[in-house]
Amino acid sequence: MSNSTLKIPQQAFDWYDEYAHGDIDRRTFITRLSSLAMSGLAISTIAASLTPNYAKAEQVSFNDPDIVATYEEFESLKGHGKGRGYLVMPKTLSEKVGCVLVVHENRGLNPYVKDVARRLAKSGYIAFAPDALFPLGGYPGNDDEGRQMQRSMDRDKIEQDFVAAANFLKAHEKGNGKLGVVGFCFGGYISNMLAATMPDKIDAAVPFYGTPGKDDVVKQVKGPIMLQFAGLDKRVNDTWPEYEKVLKANDANYIAHIYEGVNHGFHNDSTSRYDQAAAELAWQRTLAFFDTHLS
Repeated sequence: MSNSTLKIPQQAFDWYDEYAHGDIDRRTFITRLSSLAMSGLAISTIAASLTPNYAKAEQVSFNDPDIVATYEEFESLKGHGKGRGYLVMPKTLSEKVGCVLVVHENRGLNPYVKDVARRLAKSGYIAFAPDALFPLGGYPGNDDEGRQMQRSMDRDKIEQDFVAAANFLKAHEKGNGKLGVVGFCFGGYISNMLAATMPDKIDAAVPFYGTPGKDDVVKQVKGPIMLQFAGLDKRVNDTWPEYEKVLKANDANYIAHIYEGVNHGFHNDSTSRYDQAAAELAWQRTLAFFDTHLS
């Protein structure tokens, strides 16, 4: 059901963003939603609409005949020792192809992000989506629990796990040596972080609504990097002016797109934050960017 059909007030989207990023707890979130009861919307209806329904998110079936999916482990000596991710490849490869690391949000490797990996494989890439929660048993099948699990982990070790995953993927025997990364929210941050930490190994980065890497590494970003922003995403967008100054000072190869009138998470087709027009345009741009830099 679309945002316009439900007519969810923008406040609700903003509150959900605060809740999803740990700024308020669930009780506070629900209490705030109760103030919208006067608008005629049931709290349960609003909450259910904002919460991911992953049955909606499958654009490419897990048993699609054109792809092959497996789970692969990799060493992460500076991280948690070992990592694990979802590897998806085109079933038939006549030549070596580009590889793309896919980075989930702040709650582990959920079905939407796995589907993004399958979409990339359908487009001819080798895609690898690590699960930051692997050291704790993996994504639990519940976003709230997954969010709590990821919050409990050592952030620096998580980052090192993704550095290790990037190195693992770049060396894939069927890859052409070119490595891209795409990530969403926390994954957008990781995409920015990898572009800064591994500027000579990341050939194309596409962070969706992600904050920049830390101050001690961000000056190393040189691109190519395509940044995707949601027009209504004040929390992330407030970081962009300073980040752009750094990119300009670096003489980085970058392009930024701002999709007006859409919310943080607009690419995630499992919630009412999804905006089909913006999501499809952003994805077309992402694939064209990878086609340019990973071929």
